[in-house]
Amino acid sequence: MSDVIEAVHARKWKFRFPKALRSPLGIIGVSIVGLWIVIAIVAPLMAPYDPLAQSFPRLHAPGSTNFLGTDAVGRDVFSRVLYGARTSMVLAFVVVACSMVIGTVLGAVAGYFGKVVDEVIMRIADLVFAFPTIILAMVIAAALGPSLTNAFIALLFVSWPSYARVARSLVIVARQNDYVVAGRLLGSGSLTSLRRDVLPNVISPIFVLATLNVGAAILDLAGLSFLGLGAIPPTPDWGLMISEGVQQFSSWWIALYPGLAILTVVVAFNLMGDSLRDSLDPTITKVVKERAI
Repeated sequence: MSDVIEAVHARKWKFRFPKALRSPLGIIGVSIVGLWIVIAIVAPLMAPYDPLAQSFPRLHAPGSTNFLGTDAVGRDVFSRVLYGARTSMVLAFVVVACSMVIGTVLGAVAGYFGKVVDEVIMRIADLVFAFPTIILAMVIAAALGPSLTNAFIALLFVSWPSYARVARSLVIVARQNDYVVAGRLLGSGSLTSLRRDVLPNVISPIFVLATLNVGAAILDLAGLSFLGLGAIPPTPDWGLMISEGVQQFSSWWIALYPGLAILTVVVAFNLMGDSLRDSLDPTITKVVKERAI
């Protein structure tokens, strides 16, 4: 009896990655993303110094006192990189989440109802697609003024059409399935059928797209901050830190470490997105299962 109880407890506390992320690259991606999320949460506990305090010699190379050196005004680069995870990652998550919700809802409505509704929504999306994403985001952010809030609005405006287009195409196919038609014949209204029968069955590809887009959002936010259209000094932001480092090119550490932070996070999200996409693709599911741990 005791052996059975111990086995139950062992099974209860056993942790495994979701099946879709159990490929080697998926585990690497999840591990790196998880590490940066933990860093963002506990940054005040991990940072050895105040990221805004100008308490050290200017442009001091990495050493024992300042692990990653100091910037042009004597701030600790290591502390600013840790706090920068809060600014860059949190805002990127919010941008992607809001874009996914808005784009999915509009795309689903367009695909389900069609006709005039479809034409209006998708022509607006095509209008946004007519401009390069980062260029349009720069124009909007410049018109609104430099701030993280305005950078968020600019990226939200240019990000939702991709979700709308994917959601629309998926809903057009899903609404013809027998279970959707049967639900309508049983008396379900249009919105009820869309919410209960259609959306739950098309959300997986949209979630994969969102995972891939987190890395792109981080890059876009860093690009806007680098150009002076995002974070305002002295906010600890990775893009802004790289911009400050470019102005002190001989002090290589100022731009190198936030650049490495961006690189690791973006690659990690791409690995996660690729693993999810591969596992959801029926043509290569067998290959993914063979590679799963």
